[in-house]
Amino acid sequence: MWPWTWDRQLPVSEMPLPQKKRWESMAKGLVLGALFTSFLLLLYSYAVPPLHTGLASARTPEGTAPCSPAPGEPETVTPANGSAAGCQPRRDIVFMKTHKTASSTLLNILFRFGQKHGLKFAFPNGRNDFDYPAFFARSLVQDYRPGACFNIICNHMRFHYEEVRGLVPPNATFITVLRDPARLFESSFHYFGSVVPFTWKLSSQDKLAEFLQDPDRYYDPNGYNAHYLRNLLFFDLGYDSGLDPGSPQVQEHILEVERRFHLVLLQEYFDESLVLLKDLLCWELEDVLYFKLNARRDPAGPRLSGELYRRATAWNVLDARLYRHFNASFWRKVEAFGRERMAREVATLRRANERMRRICIDGGRAVDAAAIQDSAMQPWQPLGAKSILGYNLKKSIGRRHAQLCRRMLTPEIQYLMDLGVNLWVTKLWKFIRDFLQW
Repeated sequence: MWPWTWDRQLPVSEMPLPQKKRWESMAKGLVLGALFTSFLLLLYSYAVPPLHTGLASARTPEGTAPCSPAPGEPETVTPANGSAAGCQPRRDIVFMKTHKTASSTLLNILFRFGQKHGLKFAFPNGRNDFDYPAFFARSLVQDYRPGACFNIICNHMRFHYEEVRGLVPPNATFITVLRDPARLFESSFHYFGSVVPFTWKLSSQDKLAEFLQDPDRYYDPNGYNAHYLRNLLFFDLGYDSGLDPGSPQVQEHILEVERRFHLVLLQEYFDESLVLLKDLLCWELEDVLYFKLNARRDPAGPRLSGELYRRATAWNVLDARLYRHFNASFWRKVEAFGRERMAREVATLRRANERMRRICIDGGRAVDAAAIQDSAMQPWQPLGAKSILGYNLKKSIGRRHAQLCRRMLTPEIQYLMDLGVNLWVTKLWKFIRDFLQW
């Protein structure tokens, strides 16, 4: 055995061969580790923009040139109510995609409509979002040129009305979707919690319940990704999610959303929302058929209820006020549409969806990620979990429905690639996650 003392260490050159190789391996590992860490930091600096980018800095620098439709492109003027006689399908649409609100399902509807009609999408460049959580800017659009005009904008962003407004024709339809803030908070906590560092201090098995017992103890408004865990709807819509609830700005912002958006859908009444959307846009029933995408596996434990539900609502009080306002306006729209008519059209939509389920889905239901056979049908998963469900496409589908079935079941990332979007950052991040088994 080689003698070894702390006061007499041999130079590496005099060490026995096995020990020398071990030192060389360690040195190589340290160098490679340092290089890999530097690479990840460089990637992070590109992929994650600063959270507190102001509205002024988000403006496109060339003087906010407005959208200029190409010569010969007709500007379709459609009545506000799509059911009006002689209406034409609306093709210019801004969808403000909020988080954890069934927005991925609505995104699929817009992808299909745009692809079917050869419409021009404003897509992000390198990622599947517009540098969220930074404010949206026109310069973030793939292949953007001043004066460029688009039909559909629908990827995740932090909303900046003036920048978005300049990319679409004047008669574009603006829509978004909201969800009960307590339920949204629960979903966001489970999906994003692992990438919000202040949640790492939570030690109990039910981290959500522990957090809601005393959220001020854990919450750091300046913490990394903190925006995911308080008033996320307000944040996504471009407002300060930390506003004092007593500030008059809260109501001003809510009324501003009402002025800017032609329809605010509700996740809890998704079918009714789609009927209103179909009517507003003068679309066909096939255009709004859907399968539920990016849905989380039902948790083993009980959902938020009772006191925890009240605490989650109070913690997200700005979102609660926003939701109450648009829940009321939603039902006024339903009344104007007609309750009986709504019931008939919802029933028709559900029958059509059920028919497509039988035609398209192997086994007739969503399955865990491990049971998905085709990687093209594999949805993006949160870090450290495989909680998002997906589907298996039937192997024998008639020619009439084969294309529609595949498009209806294709997850967001794969659909973006099918549409020709440059997703090099997203692909690289997926490679790293797969390599590290995150």
